[in-house]
Amino acid sequence: MPAGQRDGVIQVAWHGAGRFDVHIRRHAVRSDQPRDVGGSDTGPTPVELFVGGLAAGIAHCAERFLRQRQLPAGVGVTARYDLGVCPGRIDRVELSVEAPSLPEGLRASFLSVLEHCALYTTLRVPPRITFDVRHAAPGTAVPAAHEPYGGPRPGRAGSSAPPV
Repeated sequence: MPAGQRDGVIQVAWHGAGRFDVHIRRHAVRSDQPRDVGGSDTGPTPVELFVGGLAAGIAHCAERFLRQRQLPAGVGVTARYDLGVCPGRIDRVELSVEAPSLPEGLRASFLSVLEHCALYTTLRVPPRITFDVRHAAPGTAVPAAHEPYGGPRPGRAGSSAPPV
């Protein structure tokens, strides 16, 4: 992304089973699922990347706060989260921020800065999310070489009907 540009494009490419490469600018991050749910466990899950991104954003804001006040660097963030079901979602995130050089008198200002981190404010005021579903160009789809997540294909056993 060129300097000063604030919008971005992220592309995700499938690499078989539950593996995806997330391409961000000139970086690639592998995302996968654990083996017990049919993945290969070659990278963090999308939920782990999401919570990790939130923790990293908080760490960046915290470190910037210290740097602007000429305080010693060295922030650490630990994120703990709980998953809910029905609907599947992250129910709770707890962020523990370690800022050993933070004077007690700056604690309220520090917390205010953390609460204005872009990812934190995005969760408080959710963005509009839209989907644009497109068909692959003819001949480019990859046939499934495995059963989805280790389970049977949809449809009746022994049926010649195409899968749903």
